[in-house]
Amino acid sequence: MAISLVTLDNFAQELPSWRSDGGESYRYAVVDIGSNGIRFSVTDLAPPTARLLPPLYADRAAISIFDALKPADGGFTLPASAITAVASAVARFRQIADLFAVPTAHIIVLATEGVRRAANASDLLEAIAPLTVRVLDPAVETLFGAVMGSRSSFVDVRRGGLFLDLGGGSVQMTWVDTSAPDYATAAASAGESLPYGAARLIRILEDEPLHVQDAAILDLRSGFRRVYAELCAKFPALKDLGADRAGGHPVDLYLCGGGFRGYGSMLMFRDDAISPYPISSVNTYSAPCSLFSRVAEMKHVNVKHDGPIFGLSKRRRSQFPAVAAVVEALIAVVPNIGRATFCGGSNRQGVLMMMLPPRVREADPLRVLSAISSSEAPFFEASERLLSAALPSDVATSATPTVLSLGLGPLLIRDSWRRAGFGADTNSVFALHDSIVRDSDCPGLTHLARAVLGLSLCARWGRGFGPADDHLFRGLRAVADSHDKAASFWALYLGAVTAIIAAVFPVMPEEETALSSAIRFKADKVPQEHKDKKVKIVLSVGLAPAYAKDIKAVVDDFESTMNKKGDKFALQVVAEVVPF
Repeated sequence: MAISLVTLDNFAQELPSWRSDGGESYRYAVVDIGSNGIRFSVTDLAPPTARLLPPLYADRAAISIFDALKPADGGFTLPASAITAVASAVARFRQIADLFAVPTAHIIVLATEGVRRAANASDLLEAIAPLTVRVLDPAVETLFGAVMGSRSSFVDVRRGGLFLDLGGGSVQMTWVDTSAPDYATAAASAGESLPYGAARLIRILEDEPLHVQDAAILDLRSGFRRVYAELCAKFPALKDLGADRAGGHPVDLYLCGGGFRGYGSMLMFRDDAISPYPISSVNTYSAPCSLFSRVAEMKHVNVKHDGPIFGLSKRRRSQFPAVAAVVEALIAVVPNIGRATFCGGSNRQGVLMMMLPPRVREADPLRVLSAISSSEAPFFEASERLLSAALPSDVATSATPTVLSLGLGPLLIRDSWRRAGFGADTNSVFALHDSIVRDSDCPGLTHLARAVLGLSLCARWGRGFGPADDHLFRGLRAVADSHDKAASFWALYLGAVTAIIAAVFPVMPEEETALSSAIRFKADKVPQEHKDKKVKIVLSVGLAPAYAKDIKAVVDDFESTMNKKGDKFALQVVAEVVPF
């Protein structure tokens, strides 16, 4: 059986179609025969939630194509036992897809670096028949994995970032800026794959003499240096960021693939500033360069720590020296690194994203998650304007992440009335815990977004919780403040402001004009004479006469939420009632 590569020129014709009217079915199954393992998932792409890539099932077969490859006649072949194991795993996944009523035409089998390297890959394809195996050209592997698989987890990447995918056989690097036209194929065309995946590199580091190891590391670094220089030539924005000529903005990294995710799990385990780290999944975990670059320390921990490290399997720990070598090479080449964000997306998510039409693919996943109907939209827009008015003007226009700037306003607004039948303290605790488990791996709900939303909803209910939940509260504050030292304060502040709105309207209003005719906010920063010279936040609350009853209690609750004793992070906040 001849092998035909899926390329940037033909991938659209090679993929199943997605139709907004459903056609045969909205369910799709993807098998990714990677170098380090075979992953399988079933996804429901039904409108209106297709952009969220809602998973129905996921599994993995621990079969390493790369480890199975055997030298033969100057190349590599897959032994019959490996072909049988892979075919058996794919057959089992096919049976599961049938149980989920996935049409045969919607079962997508992908193969990457390991299969491309096998001289007898056609034997594997014949063993898997009648299912068609789509062997990905390196550029398409970059498109599905490093670009769209990673990008699927985020609302956008409008300032651009270096995207890398570390698999078992290779590592890809490219530049992605979602504000650019045709950014996906442009990034895939510009990207390049280097033959130093975790499985391949660890074999060199463990089995080859020292001079061969040194040569491989030098080749890896020179490869990164060459690819980075070529990307800078093609994308001037990257060159400016690297040279620190972009208004103080650094080069941000987005890292996917099992090797990089393992490194992210190690960083979460060793993050001294956030310990214990409150969110388990490494997907969308973000580390500053100061932590990301502590490679020697992470290698030491991998060797010396006897117990388990969450997110790092025995196989991943055995490959950690190779992953660390890739990270060191990356740091040595890329200047002015800002943050490194670890992505859960892969070829499976990327191929589904590329099947969706642009209007669906580029939709804001947080808006999709909020499920705002057309009749609700005017009220939600008015609510966000009201919350924005409660921020001092310099904060509203700053880079400080808030529920509003992160696109979380609709979720905060809807959830502010969702549990009104339960006690305030119960809801405060619920908000903290719900923030780290709700809508698992949902695009747009990054670690930062989860922390900010959880803190805001906790404050909406008065911020009451016991000692057992204090660790989680402090952990979420630390996650938010690792991005901006004031992020957690403004998260709590806007949650407390939302409580004022909910006190005025015990039931969520349906009319847009309900808010503007009842309540107004204005916030100012007032200098204080104290030795710490912190400013004081004064929130002016204007209420229409019909809603002004018991306003003192509402104001007292707001100040109590914001001025907790012993809160060393907080600015003093006061509220005053002014004429409407």
